[in-house]
Amino acid sequence: MSIKLAVILEIQRVAEEQHKKLPQLTDDAVLVNSGLDSLCFAILVARLEDRLGIDPFATSDDISFPVTLGDFVRVYEDAVAAAA
Repeated sequence: MSIKLAVILEIQRVAEEQHKKLPQLTDDAVLVNSGLDSLCFAILVARLEDRLGIDPFATSDDISFPVTLGDFVRVYEDAVAAAA
C-alpha cells in the first residue's frame, strides 16, 4: 500500500469515528479546511506512526507544518525514505 493511500484511509477513518464531514481529498485540499480538528490530527499522526513506523513531526527539527494534503503526504513519504 502506498503512503498516500495509507494517509487517506486513516484520514477517512478518523473523520468517520469523530463524526466529521470531509471535503474531497485532493492533493491541493487545505488541511485547515478539512473539517478535522486538532484532536483528529493528533489521532491521525499517532495512527500513522503505528502504521508506518515513523512520526516525522517528532523526528525532525527542521519541519514546517504542511498546508495541503499533498504537503502532508510528502512529509510522510520523505520521512519514510530517510529512515530506509
